[in-house]
Amino acid sequence: MASLQEQLLKAGLADKKQAKQARQDKHKKIKQQQKHKQVSVDENKAAVELARQEKLAKDQSLNLERKQEAEKKAITAQVKQLIELNRQPKNNGEVPCNFEFEGKVKRIFVSDKTHKHVTQGRLAIVLLGNDFELVPMPVADKIAERAPESVVYRADKLTIDNAKDDLNSEEDDWYADYEIPDDLVW
Repeated sequence: MASLQEQLLKAGLADKKQAKQARQDKHKKIKQQQKHKQVSVDENKAAVELARQEKLAKDQSLNLERKQEAEKKAITAQVKQLIELNRQPKNNGEVPCNFEFEGKVKRIFVSDKTHKHVTQGRLAIVLLGNDFELVPMPVADKIAERAPESVVYRADKLTIDNAKDDLNSEEDDWYADYEIPDDLVW
């Protein structure tokens, strides 16, 4: 099979002079590209590369979202397992144990002994689904590391806050001996 150039010459659509000129132009273009190390930009290749990069970025963001969702599910499962394995019986006693949850005062009924453990900071109240459960304080610490919103009530945290308030009130009492004048202007 003959080249296109030869076929055009035989058909009489081009003459030898035009064929020679076309070969020279092609040869000059190749030499110039090699000399200046210019790479001819193919628009199709650039578009394909751009589309590939966009798809890669989209896939990476989707994979990151899936990974975060899987981690969230794993943490939720760990918290649930910790609570179920370590929950203490409430004994549904007569003593109400009041605590704040989402701006409302909630109440669970426990035995006198269990109430004492909760108020002394040995047990914490945690949220499992829609129910409140009692777990030992070390377990509540592990739960708080994974999902702090699951720990609803801890008596040991309240005692720390109360101790800070007592320190502040002691400092305020020191100034109680001094009278503040009414006509003081700043």
